[in-house]
Amino acid sequence: MGSVNSKNKAAARRARIEEQRRAERARERRNRIVTIAASTVILLGVAGGGWYLVDSANNKEAAKAAPISGEKTWSKLSRNHVTKDVKYPTTPPAGGDHDPVWQNCNGNVYTSELHEEKAVHSLEHGAVWVTYNDKATAADIKALAAKVAKTPYTLMSPSNAQPSPLTAWGHQINVEKQSDPRVAAFLETYVQGSQTPEPGAACTGGESS
Repeated sequence: MGSVNSKNKAAARRARIEEQRRAERARERRNRIVTIAASTVILLGVAGGGWYLVDSANNKEAAKAAPISGEKTWSKLSRNHVTKDVKYPTTPPAGGDHDPVWQNCNGNVYTSELHEEKAVHSLEHGAVWVTYNDKATAADIKALAAKVAKTPYTLMSPSNAQPSPLTAWGHQINVEKQSDPRVAAFLETYVQGSQTPEPGAACTGGESS
């Protein structure tokens, strides 16, 4: 009888051990599944994020590589502060030596011509300068003024120049109508754009008239 009981106890113990082993193997399988699933999600996230970053960078590079139609560009522009008049090669100028004081460019709309040297300093801060000549219609001037007034890092003024350009540091296009789609493209690209020598510099606290 004692022998039978011992055998029964041994069998029960083996059964418990086997059950424990099965439970442990099941836990290990579940853990592997969870680990694999989590790793897959992380890898997908990293891959997706990497794709987004690469794609965004490519889009920006493509935007920089594709100039706006009719755009003129200048490079290696000097940036010295001077207190005398500067003889610029173009009117309005798109960069170069300039006055130590910038023209306020927080969506400022001026009704008189500006000192070019002060406006060029605004370009250095990442502003876009909108100018118009006496051929511009009242409707176009009003529409451009409204656009400028709600766009930080822009300024607008009349100019005696023949064309009616939009100017950023080292970049310029001529437009005849405010409805020209290049107006919006130029503002989108060059207001605090990658061409800015001093991004984030102030557009207030300078010359206001």
